[in-house]
Amino acid sequence: MLPAYIAGMILAGTAARDIVWVHRLRTLTVGFLTPFYFLRAGTLVSLPALFSAPLVLFVLLGGKVASKIFGLLPIVGMFRKERNERWYYTLLMSTGLTFGTISALYGFSHGIVTQEQYSFLVTAVIGSAVVPTLIAGIAFFPKHLLPEPVRPESTERVCTEVQENGLSEEG
Repeated sequence: MLPAYIAGMILAGTAARDIVWVHRLRTLTVGFLTPFYFLRAGTLVSLPALFSAPLVLFVLLGGKVASKIFGLLPIVGMFRKERNERWYYTLLMSTGLTFGTISALYGFSHGIVTQEQYSFLVTAVIGSAVVPTLIAGIAFFPKHLLPEPVRPESTERVCTEVQENGLSEEG
């Protein structure tokens, strides 16, 4: 994984100038390669292991989410003063889905962790991406950052002005 990051940093300047290449690369990786990786990672999860010790899963999930949140919240707080914004951005950034699943798969494939341990790790990593994202969207969505909805009366006023001034859509 480290060589891929280094290659990305080296190609960053060149890639930023060629937007077509960037779009093709994104399409290839996200649309084609990523599903295969997550299918492979998911097939190695042992559901009986998860059901045998759900407390272990909740402890791992809670520890991962808590450590990410309390590590990020002070930093996000320096840039976002409004409470809902701080929590929203902190929860969205508290995931570690890609690196967490890749490191767990590496550990399992090299005999560092057992299949049961791998199952707990991957499920906790996926849960730490899903649960905070759901909480952020439901409880802390910063509605004040959304654009104002267009009111029907303001649309009527603009249409009337256009008709009175004889302006067309091209003008």
